[in-house]
Amino acid sequence: MTMKKAMLERHTVRKYIDRPLGADTVSQLGRRLDECNSRYGLAVRLMREDSSAFGAITKLFVAKGARNFFLLAGSPTPDLDERLGYCGADLMLFSQALGLNTWWVSGSFNRRAMTALADGDRVIGVIAVGYGASQGKPHRSRKAEDVSVYSGIMPPWFKSGVEAALMAPTSFNKQAFTIKGKDDKVLITYAHGIFSHIDLGIVKYHFELGAGKENFEWAEELAADW
Repeated sequence: MTMKKAMLERHTVRKYIDRPLGADTVSQLGRRLDECNSRYGLAVRLMREDSSAFGAITKLFVAKGARNFFLLAGSPTPDLDERLGYCGADLMLFSQALGLNTWWVSGSFNRRAMTALADGDRVIGVIAVGYGASQGKPHRSRKAEDVSVYSGIMPPWFKSGVEAALMAPTSFNKQAFTIKGKDDKVLITYAHGIFSHIDLGIVKYHFELGAGKENFEWAEELAADW
């Protein structure tokens, strides 16, 4: 399965069946994880047959059967949340491509236990991963015109990028981002919030996957008259 197809099929799944990850699947996840950590300077880990990321109530009523997860951590830096959001998005879609399901958890995880596991690194959340009891369902989404604007005639790659960004999981499904484009420059801004920079990284990854990295450049700001 391609990453684009995985993006179309990935939905949040909170309940999992009693099926361990196979050796080949673990090996592929490990290689992808090593690549992400090396490329983005992170300390993300895959924890298997371990449900310590979730408290008793969460395990009983929400994350039922979840016993594998990615621990999202890294050395504290101003851009850590965005890098972890970007890397986490990649791991979610790669997992989906392997036939697995995922759930990004930024708030209701066992922070004390995960901080202890991280050994000094900052933890921003976990991603449950495994074989889902279902394939989930699409989240409610805003319209492309509600979250984006392009100066001039909109190219197909920009449209595809926005559509992909709207598939990204965001905190409380708020999709509180705005995507602006002009020529081959793109700027994404996000409403201020506790998970804003994490969401920004996730949305950027999805936009790149939909638009194609070769078609545009990220901009820190756009001209006032754009």
